[in-house]
Amino acid sequence: MTSGRLTDLPRVGLGAAPLGGLFAAVDDETATATVDTAVRLGMTYIDTAPLYGYGLSEQRVGAALAALGHDPVVSTKVGRLVAPAPRREPGDLFVGAPPGAATFDFTADGIRASLAASLARLQRPAVDIALLHDPDDHLDVALTEGIRALQDLREEGVVGAIGVGVNHCATAIRAVRDAPVDVVLIAGRWTLLDRSAAADLLPRCADRGVTVVAGGVFNSGALADPGAGTFDYGAVPPPVRARIDALQAACDRFGVPLAAAAIQHPLRHPAVAAIVVGCRSPDEVATNAALLEVVVPDDLWAALDEIGTTAP
Repeated sequence: MTSGRLTDLPRVGLGAAPLGGLFAAVDDETATATVDTAVRLGMTYIDTAPLYGYGLSEQRVGAALAALGHDPVVSTKVGRLVAPAPRREPGDLFVGAPPGAATFDFTADGIRASLAASLARLQRPAVDIALLHDPDDHLDVALTEGIRALQDLREEGVVGAIGVGVNHCATAIRAVRDAPVDVVLIAGRWTLLDRSAAADLLPRCADRGVTVVAGGVFNSGALADPGAGTFDYGAVPPPVRARIDALQAACDRFGVPLAAAAIQHPLRHPAVAAIVVGCRSPDEVATNAALLEVVVPDDLWAALDEIGTTAP
């Protein structure tokens, strides 16, 4: 268990949202094999959340780790209470999970209830990292009462590092500015396509000694499968498609897969300690591990940087 600031976070972690049925169903056996393959290939950090499949992702991670005897760094999120629902809501992304509902609650009681349920699903007495999950519209209570609750839980030895897991830089910036956070997980904002975290968030975290984890390195699929992937969980807008095409063309000139550049890019910034990569099968884990080993020439990085920092 790590207490306070993280100094030894593994560089690459498994994002476990797909194990909760994000976009497509995953069976229990495949979920266990995915966790096993990830840890054996060096992804000794696993990030999950109650929202992912309304508890299903945490259940599967917990069951896999218990069965396999692995003990990676584990982060989960707090502030959303999940429960079964009688029917699936329109637009529910977790199509492979039973219908569920998630309710925001960043009060002290809500944080404690959220974490207690997560620990039961994960079959663990504590987690290494606990993150306030998407508190964008609840920042006043999340960054006061919610953070105090996490500090108390850290003192009790139930969590290690504390912080926020968000998709929006403004939320993360306020958390770093106004609360004693140890870690920020920022998804989709420090990628080949979207570099907005570099303007303020990453330098601010570096100045404050806050650990940064980059998630959404493929922008929910657009950079992993340009022909069929989604962008930020939706359709790919035309300006984004044009930028993807330009990035793809640059990679093609150097004979480097776009996905290899995409997965390696976030780790280029000195403020970023780790990335988490969502995988739904052992094959996806192996593919991503191989992409991390691809040599990306400096000249290609220069071309990609020029595209990435030019307004579409």
